[in-house]
Amino acid sequence: MSTTGAPHATKNAPDDASSAPMFEASGGDWSEIADSIAEAAALGEERIVVNMGPQHPSTHGVLRLMLEIDGETVREARCGIGYLHTGIEKNMEFRTWTQGVTFCTRMDYLAPLFQESAYCMGVEKILGITDDVPERAQVIRVLMMELNRVSSHLVCLGTGGNEMGATTVMTLGFTAREEILRILEAVSGLRMNHAYVRPGGVAQDVPDTLDAQVRDALPRIRGYLGQLGDLMLANPIFKARLVGVGHLSLAGCMALGVTGPVLRSAGLPYDVRKAAPYGGYETYDFDVPTSTDADCYSRVVLRIEECYQSLRIVEQCLERLSASTGAPVMVADKKIAWPAQLAIGSDGQGNSLDHIREIMGTSMEALIHHFKLVTEGFRVPVGQSWTTVEHPRGELGVHLVSDGGTRPYRAHFRDPSFNNLQAVAAMCEGGQVADVVVAVASLDPVLGGVDR
Repeated sequence: MSTTGAPHATKNAPDDASSAPMFEASGGDWSEIADSIAEAAALGEERIVVNMGPQHPSTHGVLRLMLEIDGETVREARCGIGYLHTGIEKNMEFRTWTQGVTFCTRMDYLAPLFQESAYCMGVEKILGITDDVPERAQVIRVLMMELNRVSSHLVCLGTGGNEMGATTVMTLGFTAREEILRILEAVSGLRMNHAYVRPGGVAQDVPDTLDAQVRDALPRIRGYLGQLGDLMLANPIFKARLVGVGHLSLAGCMALGVTGPVLRSAGLPYDVRKAAPYGGYETYDFDVPTSTDADCYSRVVLRIEECYQSLRIVEQCLERLSASTGAPVMVADKKIAWPAQLAIGSDGQGNSLDHIREIMGTSMEALIHHFKLVTEGFRVPVGQSWTTVEHPRGELGVHLVSDGGTRPYRAHFRDPSFNNLQAVAAMCEGGQVADVVVAVASLDPVLGGVDR
């Protein structure tokens, strides 16, 4: 900018009718320049930059939205991420391959079992034992993931409704989620961040009472889903807030790498479980619901329908588990299979005395091997793998690199929330400020997976 000459300001014509007028000031004193552009005030140009966040419940984490608004209209929307960064991927480079499960399960904390499964499938691919994973372990993984998918969608629906003032939607969604968390806790011992899926299988078999527990809970879960549908889908206030809001076309989804329910709401039935089956998904009977409305309302409808489809898969898993009672849940290779035979003592803590006698009484070499396996971990051959699964928010990818050691050389995750957040500008610009909350909630981003 020139610092000499008389102060003046000129108005540049916009490039097109949709562009806002821009003013260029040059020379002189800034106070005089401010007086010379009174034309801007006369035109009523009043743009304000507003920070929405950096915390907002519908984002399931800490997200900063920078909105440039003209009155109630959003002219520009940008995302600020990194507030929840935990360094999980880097930490995994300093832990054994098995310990890596306890890290990746904490990324997207609403869908931990998907990260665990994808990561372990990647490790198994480099080890060359994909086909050696027992059938029962594969069924248990599918069962746990589908239950987790329903619980994740319930959080999305509940918090999204709460952001619009519908507290009943949130309480109903979270009440339904409790039914599933009780099942996950019965299997893994934890409600979240389970570290249950392990390279080669799962940590332990499901309890004998699981079949009865799940079958008892399924009617109640379906009942809650029905109530959620009644509360939301035909509600004129709900529809007024969501129908036609947050539109993102199929072309936009493809350009931005958006997957999951948002992509399927634009009409493309892309689901990794169908497109590139894993874990035996090709043997299960289920549908991939789609819509062509490409708005926030259609994403709600799809998530509810996906919950029903997941429950269909859960019922099929129960039948298969009943038919494979007593089958192994971990690969037979004892150089990899740890831990798989967990037993609790009479005091409810630690391993049972019988289990301790078994591992200590077999042979000194077996005890030494067990010690080294637990402390050092197993070695994975030099190589790399790319594995994808259908996460509740879209396609989750895992790229693992091994240098032949007992820990990953590199572990990188393609989290769907990270890619989906790129659509915030396309979905929000030109709409109202109140619609930003609805649009972001329809993406269902979890910032633990974005920042990791």
